[in-house]
Amino acid sequence: MNALRRDAAPAPIDPASLPDARKYLIFAVMAFGQFMALIDIQIVAASLNDVQAGLSAGPTEISWVQTGYLMAELVMIPFSAFLAQALSTRWLFALSAGLFTLASALCGATWDIDSMIAFRVLQGFVGGAMIPTVFATGFALFSGAQRAMIPAILGMIAVLAPTLGPTVGGWLTDAFGWRSIFYVNIVPGIAVTVLAASLIRVDRPDLSLLRRIDYAHLAAMAAFLGGLEYVLEEGPRYDWFDDPAVAAAGWIAFVGLLLFLERSRNSAGPIVRLTPFRSPTFVFACVFNLVIGFGLYSATYLIPLFLGRVRGYDSLQIGTTVFVTGIAQILSVVIAARLSQRVDPRRMIAVGLGLFAASLWSTSFLTSEWGFWSLALPQALRGFSIMLCIVPSVTLALSGFAAAELRYASGLFNLMRNLGGAIGIAVVTTWLQDNTRGNVARIGESLGEANRHAPDAIAALAAHVTQWTADASQALLIAQGEFARVVARQALTLAFNDVFRLMAWLFIAALVLVPFCRPATVSAQAPADTH
Repeated sequence: MNALRRDAAPAPIDPASLPDARKYLIFAVMAFGQFMALIDIQIVAASLNDVQAGLSAGPTEISWVQTGYLMAELVMIPFSAFLAQALSTRWLFALSAGLFTLASALCGATWDIDSMIAFRVLQGFVGGAMIPTVFATGFALFSGAQRAMIPAILGMIAVLAPTLGPTVGGWLTDAFGWRSIFYVNIVPGIAVTVLAASLIRVDRPDLSLLRRIDYAHLAAMAAFLGGLEYVLEEGPRYDWFDDPAVAAAGWIAFVGLLLFLERSRNSAGPIVRLTPFRSPTFVFACVFNLVIGFGLYSATYLIPLFLGRVRGYDSLQIGTTVFVTGIAQILSVVIAARLSQRVDPRRMIAVGLGLFAASLWSTSFLTSEWGFWSLALPQALRGFSIMLCIVPSVTLALSGFAAAELRYASGLFNLMRNLGGAIGIAVVTTWLQDNTRGNVARIGESLGEANRHAPDAIAALAAHVTQWTADASQALLIAQGEFARVVARQALTLAFNDVFRLMAWLFIAALVLVPFCRPATVSAQAPADTH
């Protein structure tokens, strides 16, 4: 009887044996789903003021529209490997896309800030499954020269989507209102859901895993990643652990981490397997991806901030200026893919990290007059170099795995980039605040030294203001205020330079690690699942 059951069991699917046309179509559908999930990270960034006004929300409440999405997405990314085994890639991706579309519609129809936060958390959680799943499926579908394009294409999407998010969101809000940034997902989301359910046949489900799920492990991971994301998002705003809520989240994250590690080691059915970390190559690739995420998301955050706070650019001018990075990324995709087939990935990532460090260092000479043309070359260099970093890091991370372990490696690897971005934005925000205060103090000290010209400059400015007001005391106050704004502007510009220089040193430190990395032996490709 047992033999009969074994004979009746369906044969495992080998995704690599599918026709090329079907493989490309599956990959295109999944890559577009990943793009939807990633662009929605930042699509509300330029529209938060409109959302806040539309929902009558406070400044503290509105920040949770972003924070809630990121926290939920961060939890789902490593969890998706377990769900892909239990439900199959087909149904996990279809459910993820379908629920993401539903959550987008609910966000557009939201009636107050509490419902918006709840639906954004749902949107981030269900959408997070699409991000690592497409990486693992792409590596299972393709081999050789075809596989070399996978990290290049997905790397471009991972970089380009968050970069385009604020520009697309700002344009939609200006043209159709803030609710349109959520409704725009409905039609493509339905298409991805239907196509995923009808096309993706790369593995089989094992529903028995759902009966053995370790809920303590899941809760510990959610507490760890959610608490960590809260600390990183809210810490710079509330002076870190001096704030009781941030301190409490830090303790929750710490306890969650300890329990998560204990369950990962001792659980009979862990939801996240840490076995990929047994590979030294995978560990190095994750370190590189952490640094890449730090630099990528931090630079994407800092340049618009500089243009808005120092130059006074509006959202359209900012979008036009930073779009140079996206153009360079697109142009470098084919180059990076071809080099990955001919060049040792360690040499390639060494060049990428070096060029990224050079782009950050060249940006550290900002003046308060820098605009489109001054930033064009450093941004183009950064856009070109990021693909030379991402493509070999993906190759180093995932090429040594086959079967189900590839899913866990993909989830953990993608988690590192998102964690790097969250850590990076929190750290550079703190650096910027501290360095600005230090620069204001130093400029004030220098203006107070002997032979100072500040009083003469203020007097000359006050005399100029008297052309519009006859009140000399009022003119002096206006002149002092304007002089203070000039000092603050220069102090902030110098702080941006300090931060970019520190980031450059971080990439140089990562560059030093490259010689110690050894490419993993590529195991024979097994079917994506044997269930």
